[in-house]
Amino acid sequence: MNNCSESTILLLSSDHGLKINKNLGQVINRGFNFGLPTIKKLLLITTLSLSLTRPTIAQETNKDEAIGNVNFAVSCNAGVTDDFNRALAFLHHMQYEESRSAFETIAQLQPDCAMAHWGIAMTLFQPLWPSRPSLETLQRGLKEIQQAQTLGLKTNREADLVAATAAFYQEPKSADWWTRIQRWHERMEQAYQARPEDIETSVFYALSQLAIAQIQPNRLDYHARAANILREVYNDNPTHPGAIHYTIHANDVDSRADKDINIVRSYAEIAPAVPHALHMPTHIFVRLGSWSEVLEWNRRSADAALNFPAADGISHHYLHALDYQVYAYLQQGDQQQAQTIIDQLFTEEQPFQGTFISAFHLSSMPARYAVERRDWKQAQAIIPRNPDSVKWEKFFWAEAISWFAKGLGAVHQGDAQKAQQAELNMIQLRDKARQAGEEGFATYIEIDRLILSSWQAYSKGQEKRALRLARKAVDLETQIEKHPVTPGALYPAQEALGDLLFELGSYRKALSAYEDSLITWPKRFNSILGAARAAKAANLDEKANDYYGELLLIALGAKSNRPQLTEAIQSLAE
Repeated sequence: MNNCSESTILLLSSDHGLKINKNLGQVINRGFNFGLPTIKKLLLITTLSLSLTRPTIAQETNKDEAIGNVNFAVSCNAGVTDDFNRALAFLHHMQYEESRSAFETIAQLQPDCAMAHWGIAMTLFQPLWPSRPSLETLQRGLKEIQQAQTLGLKTNREADLVAATAAFYQEPKSADWWTRIQRWHERMEQAYQARPEDIETSVFYALSQLAIAQIQPNRLDYHARAANILREVYNDNPTHPGAIHYTIHANDVDSRADKDINIVRSYAEIAPAVPHALHMPTHIFVRLGSWSEVLEWNRRSADAALNFPAADGISHHYLHALDYQVYAYLQQGDQQQAQTIIDQLFTEEQPFQGTFISAFHLSSMPARYAVERRDWKQAQAIIPRNPDSVKWEKFFWAEAISWFAKGLGAVHQGDAQKAQQAELNMIQLRDKARQAGEEGFATYIEIDRLILSSWQAYSKGQEKRALRLARKAVDLETQIEKHPVTPGALYPAQEALGDLLFELGSYRKALSAYEDSLITWPKRFNSILGAARAAKAANLDEKANDYYGELLLIALGAKSNRPQLTEAIQSLAE
């Protein structure tokens, strides 16, 4: 116990400017009077968390090792072999702009290298991203594939890979996105069945499994199969970027987050300067509630992303890393650090990369900051479609997030008219998403709309309708996975249901809702706080103390002055 106490004292006395440190020290000193087992548990978990969750990210290595190892053995002139492998490695990292530029250089240096044109085509669609290629992009991709076929393919393996990509680009003017993904997946399956021992064929087939899984009712089966294939590749090739990267995506679903942690952590070791490699492990860390790791890895990712600017502005990898940081800071109760990121973001003079990813994060960060803090006045003041340099008409879900936050702010501020208008705007965006064939985006919008509608019903005294709408949102949320673009829901449906039940005085039911929310969204500040308050209101003092103690733990070491932490300390002291 001595080491535990010393570690805690060091934390409490460190100069972080934390008001909570002094208060928590007072709680610990008084621990013998109101529950020593609880305090011992707090101290022990704190010490263990310091030793087990501290990030160990490798420093940058030399150029040859910086992005992992790929050995495609392309049937082009031997002089471009290393360049081809490097271009393919960037493709597996989903650094599409860098990969495309590298493949284009190979095509210029060796015009008869057919697979360079295949590589260009592969960079023009992103199977797991919410981006959708334009008609112009589809036509270019088809042209590149036709060029590869015209030049002639020297091996059956290369011919199969080209055929699979050609299946995606057929009918550029008519086929929808999911039809293209389905065709690509089917041809990749044929290629894999023909040569399951081939590394690149296996890796791309696993990627196609994850892509098509997004619209399958048995999605977890696809993820499990992809993970098994990738694990076999990793066991023989532990520095292959695709094997590691796609394994993380395979496990970025409910019930799989704790699998293959050794593979997850190895990503930064093979690519310490690649922004997406530094970011990807945090898809798993947010599902585990490891906020210190989310912050550390995404700080490095954001810094690295500035070294990889997009042609049209600051890379969306930069914004992606920032949003994950904002989310993690807010879960620790550190609103000051989150606000600093957002303030700096919207003072940038350079434009941002014009993709869905950029639009999503530009919308979600200010909305998240207001809603997580339950600052309804700030939420109502949110300006949708900001900045106006983004082509918002293409990004339905991204825009809907702003209206959701704005509507929540309005209804909690008593402005029924503006809340209703926000919901109507969300309905229009939901319908546009469906018309565009994006049922997943439509579902995310509908979940949020139902939550907003439930609070509007509550504000009108329609309690049964409010609960019915909130539970419908919960049911819908259980049917769809968290999208990889977001670190977490702006306002999880179970958490919203818990808040509503608490307002209605159903404290035990509220506690149950919060606890269900924490299964999917572990260590969320507001779900833990809600559970503590509900347990206390239900006279479940021991459980309330456990949750208040957990809240203090996740904020320990953060620069937080949120009054809810003082509430937790006072409740424990009582």
